Amino acid sequence: MTDDALYQDRILELAKAGRALPRLEAPDATARVDNPICGDRVTLDFRLEDGAIVAVGAKVQGCALCQAAAAVIAENATGRTSGEVEAAGAAIAAYLAGEGDALPWPDLATFEPVRPMKSRRECVVLPFKAAARAFSES
Repeated sequence: MTDDALYQDRILELAKAGRALPRLEAPDATARVDNPICGDRVTLDFRLEDGAIVAVGAKVQGCALCQAAAAVIAENATGRTSGEVEAAGAAIAAYLAGEGDALPWPDLATFEPVRPMKSRRECVVLPFKAAARAFSES
């Protein structure tokens, strides 16, 4: 698969949004996850009220796929619980591995071109790992 097939317009749009995400001041949950193999680094911040996510912030130093996945979280997590975000992370990991097609958020299907590229799957999953760590450490 070529980079042209992988980096579709929607992935590039999401990556741009992911690069523009600001960090939150005084988040209720935050975590940083690094991928030492490729150098991607994701920090996600969450503000929570009554068990629901009310704001998401991020700093992504990584490839377009990593940036795009962080943007999908930011666009979809508000109003949801941490469990729903973690379930979305499990769903995209299974989807990318070819182990299922049920995706809770429509934008997750944007990452379909990554499925045959095992080495790039971690780029998409890394922001979800940061979210899971943030929730487990809060």
